[in-house]
Amino acid sequence: MTKRSMLPFAAIAAGAMLIAGGLWVSSAPQSGMTLAAVAQEARAVGEAAALPDMVMGQQDAPVTIIEYASYTCSHCANFHETVLAPLKAEYIDTGKVKFIHREVYFDKFGLWAGMIASCVGPEKYYPVSGMIYDTQADWIGDGKEATISANLRKIGLKAGLTGDQVEACLNDMDRAQAMVASYQQKAGADGIDATPTLIINGTKHSNMGYDALKKIIDAELAK
Repeated sequence: MTKRSMLPFAAIAAGAMLIAGGLWVSSAPQSGMTLAAVAQEARAVGEAAALPDMVMGQQDAPVTIIEYASYTCSHCANFHETVLAPLKAEYIDTGKVKFIHREVYFDKFGLWAGMIASCVGPEKYYPVSGMIYDTQADWIGDGKEATISANLRKIGLKAGLTGDQVEACLNDMDRAQAMVASYQQKAGADGIDATPTLIINGTKHSNMGYDALKKIIDAELAK
């Protein structure tokens, strides 16, 4: 599997057509079910199935940062390692920034990871999401489907899910369709053409380091 940080807009617009590059197989969720079917159903249900955002920080914070990111994007993993930690300490935990992570699905493996993160519930979403980014190279491993499937199952168990809960999570096609529908709707509306992309108080920005982000946040707080 190729880890990507920049993809053409057509990939975003097509949504899960890129996700549909393979089958769910015996070691993976929902044997025999293509993700093309997930994408088709997601487009059919559209906005009705869009899921609420997972919010970190105070709802009334003066600055809202939305990060569009993929669990299989190496630049996204670097953002979470080098930017999110100081951002949380300096701005999110102090009530100045509300942070929203929106998942982008360029491949089925990113969707599987997102399903594990969502199944643990809102209170554990960000810790588990962080675990997935922090161990990205490990769970991707050799890039083979069986390897990734097994490693994501281990993350689910480590996050506190039982084996049966992990299997139910990864085979919940209604959840998968709703997640893809949310991705298609929100990423399409915001014109996302790369990951990570940041939306800061409504303005789109490309990937950046913490010092550059800090300047933008401080300018927003000064308004």
